[in-house]
Amino acid sequence: MVPYLDVQNLTKTFGALTLFENISFSVSEGQRIGLIAKNGTGKSTLLSILTGREGYDSGEIIYRRDLKVGYLEQSPHFDPEESVLDACFNHHGDDEKVLRAKQVLTQLKIQDLSQPMGQLSGGQQKRVALANVLLTDPDFLILDEPTNHLDLDMIEWLEGYLSRGNKTLLMVTHDRFFLDRICDQILELDDHTIYSYKGNFAYYLEKREHRLEVARAETARAVNLYRRELEWMRRQPQARGHKAKYREDAFYELEQRAKHRIEERQMRLKSSNVYIGSKIFESQYVSKSFGDTVILRDFYYNFARFEKMGIVGNNGTGKSTFIKLLLGMEPLDAGRFDIGDTVKFGYFSQEGLRFDDQQRVIDVVRDIADYIDLGGGRHFTASQFLQHFQFTPDQQYNYVYKLSGGERRKLYLCTVLMRNPNFLVLDEPTNDLDIQTLQILEEYLSDFPGCVIVVSHDRYFMDKVVDHLLVFKGDGVIKDFPGNYTQYREWLTLKGRDEALQDGKATRQPKRDYRNADKRKMTYKEKTEYAQLEKDIAALEEEQHQIEEALCGGTVDIDTITAMSKRLPQLKDELDEKSMRWLELSEIE
Repeated sequence: MVPYLDVQNLTKTFGALTLFENISFSVSEGQRIGLIAKNGTGKSTLLSILTGREGYDSGEIIYRRDLKVGYLEQSPHFDPEESVLDACFNHHGDDEKVLRAKQVLTQLKIQDLSQPMGQLSGGQQKRVALANVLLTDPDFLILDEPTNHLDLDMIEWLEGYLSRGNKTLLMVTHDRFFLDRICDQILELDDHTIYSYKGNFAYYLEKREHRLEVARAETARAVNLYRRELEWMRRQPQARGHKAKYREDAFYELEQRAKHRIEERQMRLKSSNVYIGSKIFESQYVSKSFGDTVILRDFYYNFARFEKMGIVGNNGTGKSTFIKLLLGMEPLDAGRFDIGDTVKFGYFSQEGLRFDDQQRVIDVVRDIADYIDLGGGRHFTASQFLQHFQFTPDQQYNYVYKLSGGERRKLYLCTVLMRNPNFLVLDEPTNDLDIQTLQILEEYLSDFPGCVIVVSHDRYFMDKVVDHLLVFKGDGVIKDFPGNYTQYREWLTLKGRDEALQDGKATRQPKRDYRNADKRKMTYKEKTEYAQLEKDIAALEEEQHQIEEALCGGTVDIDTITAMSKRLPQLKDELDEKSMRWLELSEIE
């Protein structure tokens, strides 16, 4: 493979904070690499360094000569007076370039090419920046959160675009479906160093667990040896004066290894102190429009107790507006929301990041509550709660202004959860959160004994959290689908295939009058299969739950972990197959 980029012994610090130290990796032609790490550990900084926008302390960055690099920043900046088309490239009246720009921008839902950039929202500007990078047709793409501000159709289009040809890319993204489908190598930035995994995201998860098991065992051995050596070091100097100097030096090395902490959560944050009554809310024929844009039209829905609903749809179809209507933040045109007396909303919004930058992280949370009551005599202090969401004790006493964008989002999430609501309403909660925090949040929501509504374009997150969907199709059309996002997409695929078959039959066969024909009934064999499928699906879901519990518990040996990691994707395939068959049968009377 032709080498495109070689990074050798790169180090970057900010004062006393070391982001990474002596890291080395390379990128070759045709490789698609995903870079992942916890918030605040230097992912975006590393990309800025690689593209020459930021300096570094030591090391070497070597690009192939004459390599054309395209870079998508996390927060791009434009001349506010410049038009959308001119912001993409200087086309010099080249009709072919203009045509291609229109095609890409249309896919990204940017319609008016003459509109000044200053009139676009931050999300629209990010999409123009993405179009700009793609249109310049670079040899090597470096992308920082390319799926942020894209709706599901756009994300799937981008997946297809990046999968075609022999594109070379290095990207930071928290979209795990995207990582799984695009990348063939994962780089993990952790504990100031970098680890490489030659495979997609699913492969990374398996191998990372093995790496952590080995590290835990090494740390345990170091702790035992450290105790023995500590006794020797504590003796009077004359008792060890004749000992070799190397043993004393080795002790201090051993001390560092023994005190090394592998930051893992040893318990799930389960609360039993959340009560919500049987009446949640009823949407009674609600309507809402903005001019000619219809958001809701006579929408009726009765929300059930303990329901976990996902809301999906293209940008501009009214997902966030629906939430604001429910919370009373926007006036209704007609109808009403009848909300139960016991409902206590916790709202995580896209615009909720408002903090006093001079306040310490721990004080932001303590201003809400000193502890959260988990019931049964258990409680988490503000500090323990923050630590559960991966704010170390040192970070908790940092000032807010020192936090990265992802860390600020995570702190905002903690302030919402710390209020102990019984109905969580989360609008794009996954944006800018690292994968480890997403996994913690998924566990929290799975165990949450209240109600949840999630608006998100993160397909992996939706599959883990919700039990059914409201699909906003635009113009006030809303579909209620009984399943997660993957099942919905599979249903759409099957539906499209069936419609195509029916269209084909219609062109070949004369029309028949079906008005008096008997509707198809489920046969005895199909009824038996339907009943068995329900049992099989429940058993598979229970097995999946038990495996996930065991993997999170950290108590199983490495051989069992390996076997479980192999079983999980098989379980998913079996569940998907049986769920699709169940959906097919459920549509027969």
